[in-house]
Amino acid sequence: MPLPSATPKRVLKHTRTIQVQFFYRDDELWDIDAHFTDVKTHELFLTSIVIPAKRPLHNLWIRLTINAQGTVVDAHVAFDDVPFEGYCENIHSRYKQLIGLNVLHHFRHELHDRFKGINGCTHMNELAEAIPSVAMQVFVFGEEEARVKAAFQKAGERPFHLDQCHCMDTSGPAVEKFYPVWSIHAEHDKQS
Repeated sequence: MPLPSATPKRVLKHTRTIQVQFFYRDDELWDIDAHFTDVKTHELFLTSIVIPAKRPLHNLWIRLTINAQGTVVDAHVAFDDVPFEGYCENIHSRYKQLIGLNVLHHFRHELHDRFKGINGCTHMNELAEAIPSVAMQVFVFGEEEARVKAAFQKAGERPFHLDQCHCMDTSGPAVEKFYPVWSIHAEHDKQS
């Protein structure tokens, strides 16, 4: 169902784009490339500089290399466009602290602990926060190759995405239909 028609007439002022891509590598690792842009349709006047219309205010990149368990084994960030050039990008080396985190387990919480406030870049953090939900799409709902090569979910284990959203409620009809063995209804049937 699409959004309703917009009324009254409106004018675009700002576009934020977040793109995340996963790549399987020949060495059996995964690269996650994520890109973040903010673009305004008008000139932006900041204290002593002017950012022209349609030039990205933010143009940021992050690449995480992960193993089959979802653990980050390497991390790189790039700040191509920033509002305060010569200052914003000076934090790039700190993002090596992502190494050792797991994109499938507590990633956002640990990201916030390491990079909150002046210890990080608000926009780079927002970009990194998009990665775990995309990882789920790759490893849970991806092609068979991704599921087989991902060692974090063992065959026969309860799927980790159950009870993580309203649709995947183990007492609800979707889980009963698509994951009947993990449905609360199936558990009640066993006890009866």
